[in-house]
Amino acid sequence: MNKRYSLHHIHSAEEFTFSPAEYSYFKYGDTSYAEKFAKELFDGFIAKHEDLLDTHKDIIVLPSPYMAIPTASNFLCFYFKKYLDFYLFQKGRKSSIISKINRNHTYITDYGNLNFEDRKNLIANDTYYIDKDFLKGKLCIFIDDIKITGSHEYTVHKILDQYQVEADFVFLYYAELMNFDIDPKIENYFNYYAVKNVKHIAEVMAKPDFQFNTRIVKYILGLDSGNFEYLTSTIKKELMDSLLELAISNNYHLIKEYENNINTLTQTEIYYGY
Repeated sequence: MNKRYSLHHIHSAEEFTFSPAEYSYFKYGDTSYAEKFAKELFDGFIAKHEDLLDTHKDIIVLPSPYMAIPTASNFLCFYFKKYLDFYLFQKGRKSSIISKINRNHTYITDYGNLNFEDRKNLIANDTYYIDKDFLKGKLCIFIDDIKITGSHEYTVHKILDQYQVEADFVFLYYAELMNFDIDPKIENYFNYYAVKNVKHIAEVMAKPDFQFNTRIVKYILGLDSGNFEYLTSTIKKELMDSLLELAISNNYHLIKEYENNINTLTQTEIYYGY
């Protein structure tokens, strides 16, 4: 089985059935919107495809691939699992299991500015790992926030074929571009709709439900020295400690474009007071 469901369909570059502002905050770490979107996605999915969950197979939920720092879709996936598990509980069935596709590389390119071929070529340079024996015979639900060109789904299918995974697959998206006359760069229109500069970044990071994800970590590490100094003087020290820890875990210290800001974090004794 191979199915796809998306909650919101993008037919116009001017009118949308979801809030671009909420989506923008979500992409930069406001997890209150991750939960809101997950509930909406789950309700929409159940209304259309409840029959797909009428199975005795184990259910696995997986976000888009990542290395060490979660993507925004990981938080969407986490909250989707919350609502899915309560549904399964009400049916007297075992809860779902969260898993992931591991990736080994990262890139600094702004993905939302690329077309399908460029996206496909960019992520083709990465290497991935998935536990095919763990997934065998299960219902695998892949969750992502938006489908623009389909390059990520293409890559996931390629990984599943490469590892010869024998399972049922369902791809879920909060939103999907349906009108291919619209430039794929509309993804960055949504990404930057409400978060346009370092001041907005600081405001998001001050929110009670903020969590670091790949997008905001890369944004901060790529700031020029003036904006980076502004941010480090504005937000809590604990957040900067976490930023450095995450950057190292994802090998961002090996990327030349991020060296200066990572060195600044260590030299100003932000990290554990060393």
